[in-house]
Amino acid sequence: MLEAGTMLLFCAVLFASVALGWSIIPALFVGVLLFMGYGLVRRCSLRAMASRAAGSVRSAGTVVVAFVLIGVLTSLWRASGTIAFIVAHSTAVIHAATVIPLSFLLCSAMSVLVGSSFASAATMGTICMSLGLSMQANPVMLGGAILAGVYVGDRCSPVSTSALLVKQLTHTNLFNTIARMLRTGAVPFVLSCVVYVAAAVVEWLCASGGSGFGAASAAATAGSAGSARAAVSTNASSITDIGGLFSSAFDLHWLTLVPALLVIVLALLRVDVRLLMLASIAASVAVCVGVQHMEWAELLRLLIFGYHAQNPQVAALLDGGGILSMLTVMATVCISSAYAGIFAETRMLARLQQVIEMLGHRIGACGVTMITATCAAALACNQTLTIMLTHQLCGGLYGDDESERSAQAIDLEDSAVVIAPLIPWSIAGAVPLATINAPTLSLAAATFLYLLPLSRMLASAVRRRSGFRTRHRSQNQNPGLAIPHRPKPMLHMFAHGFHPKSGD
Repeated sequence: MLEAGTMLLFCAVLFASVALGWSIIPALFVGVLLFMGYGLVRRCSLRAMASRAAGSVRSAGTVVVAFVLIGVLTSLWRASGTIAFIVAHSTAVIHAATVIPLSFLLCSAMSVLVGSSFASAATMGTICMSLGLSMQANPVMLGGAILAGVYVGDRCSPVSTSALLVKQLTHTNLFNTIARMLRTGAVPFVLSCVVYVAAAVVEWLCASGGSGFGAASAAATAGSAGSARAAVSTNASSITDIGGLFSSAFDLHWLTLVPALLVIVLALLRVDVRLLMLASIAASVAVCVGVQHMEWAELLRLLIFGYHAQNPQVAALLDGGGILSMLTVMATVCISSAYAGIFAETRMLARLQQVIEMLGHRIGACGVTMITATCAAALACNQTLTIMLTHQLCGGLYGDDESERSAQAIDLEDSAVVIAPLIPWSIAGAVPLATINAPTLSLAAATFLYLLPLSRMLASAVRRRSGFRTRHRSQNQNPGLAIPHRPKPMLHMFAHGFHPKSGD
């Protein structure tokens, strides 16, 4: 009961922090005090807990360095005109009849390049939402397409913070995991495209029927959709000419595309992600100085504080980046890493881990990871802590060899990373939707985010059933190979009680 009470108190602090719009960092520090207090009640040494926590934080040092590079890279891409070039040329293909599926595809492409759902929503997402609403598209479907798109790259980009975090936690090769993510995400991605194309066809049929583009679907969501239209319509006309707006602030020379091309080429060559980012940073600096004629003092400032445009309209779309912008995620990773050390020393999660392992024998590691990630996302209210809690709780479902670590990495990517933004009160989904002024109901239209975990669970269930039939047939043909009867793990647990394993 003490474990449950401590965790519930921690969750209450997190919920209050998110509900009041406060930074999540103080709430995470409160969690450290709560969990250490639990350890002291259980007669654990304060020095031992602090040592374990410090060791876990040190192990996160590699990913923190990568986060610093990402902050620098995203700032330079804004200042060099790389993002402006991509957005200006890609949004030129958006038309009223195709705005929903194209918004999904363009946001997916942008998120793969920048590796951040928040940055993609603030740039390509904001523009797609504004243009779509000016074309009378359905805000719910449009917002869902954008939200799903910005998380395509947040999951599988080589410069994604979530992908780098999963790599660090599971000690796996990032590019091998990305290759597996492309395979597991292919069918959900195609199905999502089909859904958004179908939505566009329905919108077109409504328009050709004389009822106005999107009138039928807009009527069904009049309350939330109406507020979204009102919120964005005032800005829609002002950013319709994206090319002209960005041309006034940048020299959109083709060289501004070089930093992004470097990321793509070096990723295909499987160059270490830190070297990949350093190469793109160097190219971005050259473009800033040589093409955009930026002063070195200004360049050094934006590396730390991020890019800030003088034009208010450009600033609304491109401001951000810099090392300071990554402080929150770096602090979240470090504090959450400290949790892992404290949990290991106090064995606070031992009983829950045992239940999860027993459930894993029933429905498989993939299914249990999906369920655990959903519960963790509902409690953690953010993506980073969801990933780390799911990894901590489900670690016993996987072995320590390379194939097992790779299996856990792909299960985390296909569960915790994409389920977190589906929780209405989680900042993972709430922040992008607020950025583009989309209604909360858009979560239901973010098809890729729930088709991916559902498809993985279905595939896992089919494999387990097929494997069971194969084993059963083999045992019938060779009775001598039949496995001796053993008590069912869950029944055995209830019959004899919990017995957490000793040690770490």
